[in-house]
Amino acid sequence: MTRATLTRVLRDRTALFFMVLLPVAIIVVIGVTVSGFDRFRIGLVPAAQAGPVAQELTADLRDAPGLRTRTYDTASDARTALRRAELDAVVVVPSGLDAQVRAGHSVTVRVLVEPSGSAGHSAVTSVSAVVAGHAARLQAARFAQDETGGSFGGALVLAHEAERGSTPIAVRAETVNGESDYLPLGYSYSTPTMLVLFVFINALGGGAAIVQTRRTGVYARALAAPVAARTLVFGETVAYLLLAVLQSLLIVGIGALAFDVAWGDPLAAGALIAVWALVGTGAGVLAGAVFRTPEQVHAIGPALGIGMGMLGGCMWPLALVPGWLRAAGHSVPHAWAVDAWTTLLSRNGDLSAIMRDLAVLAGFAVVLLTCASLALRHRLTAGAGV
Repeated sequence: MTRATLTRVLRDRTALFFMVLLPVAIIVVIGVTVSGFDRFRIGLVPAAQAGPVAQELTADLRDAPGLRTRTYDTASDARTALRRAELDAVVVVPSGLDAQVRAGHSVTVRVLVEPSGSAGHSAVTSVSAVVAGHAARLQAARFAQDETGGSFGGALVLAHEAERGSTPIAVRAETVNGESDYLPLGYSYSTPTMLVLFVFINALGGGAAIVQTRRTGVYARALAAPVAARTLVFGETVAYLLLAVLQSLLIVGIGALAFDVAWGDPLAAGALIAVWALVGTGAGVLAGAVFRTPEQVHAIGPALGIGMGMLGGCMWPLALVPGWLRAAGHSVPHAWAVDAWTTLLSRNGDLSAIMRDLAVLAGFAVVLLTCASLALRHRLTAGAGV
């Protein structure tokens, strides 16, 4: 029974699409979207006639790690994007920057923000840091010019060489015993949450195969042979468990190899994957025993899985929602699984750190598997077949 179920599913191209391709596609989309939350969106308007100094400032702004810049031809286009909330701030590089700097004059770099936008004012701080670093280099060049009496261009080259040859003072911030209630941004956020979501959804959707097998009388013919109903139930359960584990391992492997996701302590991650596979297996077999038609499974199963995923924090961190909604979210197993992944990925937790989450998930798995086994065995022994 286990071999027959695995063969049927692995030959189904639609099932393989939902098991492999769709989760990976959504991981990529969400990972790319979330990865930009820690960088400010800056509209950059270069100088019309940019000299070396203006070009260098533009390059510094583009290379700044905290800024995600987009170049605009005119300040008017950049202002339009700012009003549409497509940008956090706009930086306008002055056209006469090189001439004013060489003449020893002060230069103002305009940064435009929306008055009501809090992100814009924070972006100004990051832009100011880049401009201040550029200004410090220019001051060093001016000092070198005064000392050597040479040209400003030559002095600027000396400033660059001195900067490259000097040993920078590195500042490293480290939080001791710190805890984060959020998964890391980017693919480290989307991959674990989509693993939790899709293993459960695919298990629910897979219950349609059990319904179809019941309706076609395969179970009835098998029971005509010297095969006990509990043997059929056990065979289907093992098949769905293996499928859930296989999909989990595929997502873990793709996340690690393609998206450089660190899954934390291997023992703890393996235990979490195994327990979550049991939860999904129980839900899938229960769906196959309860629903009457495959159409019911396809209509209700994914909607139920997505709703539980949203409630359990697969779409957004539960730390952002009110307390009552966070408590309601922990009525479904998804929240406990996401909490465990947060502990492993954001807090460097080990197996002992997620034992409470694993115990709760194991409780969900026992309840679901018990109900599923009893319901499916009742279906088979009652001989209803529908």
